[in-house]
Amino acid sequence: MAESKHDKVAGKLAKQEGTEYNRGQGADIRGPKRIIEVESTRTIGEAGRQLQGHQKPVYVVPTDKKAIPDAVKRYKKTTIGVMTPSGKVVKRSTRGRKK
Repeated sequence: MAESKHDKVAGKLAKQEGTEYNRGQGADIRGPKRIIEVESTRTIGEAGRQLQGHQKPVYVVPTDKKAIPDAVKRYKKTTIGVMTPSGKVVKRSTRGRKK
């Protein structure tokens, strides 16, 4: 079976974070410094639910670069940050940051 775009992006980001891609329930990537949820264009709105309860900075990553502006707009007034599929932070997460 071919690897999905979601799996490719999540696997690459997990490697960058120095951790494993979680294919089960909960956030896709639980790194030592941040939590990352990878979502398709259609499921970007579900990331907030997946990232609930985490104390570290949290990020949503659309699998399609074209969906980044939508993700930034959707999470503008939240503590959730947005990253590109390559791992570049577009909107910084404010959750868990020391004041």
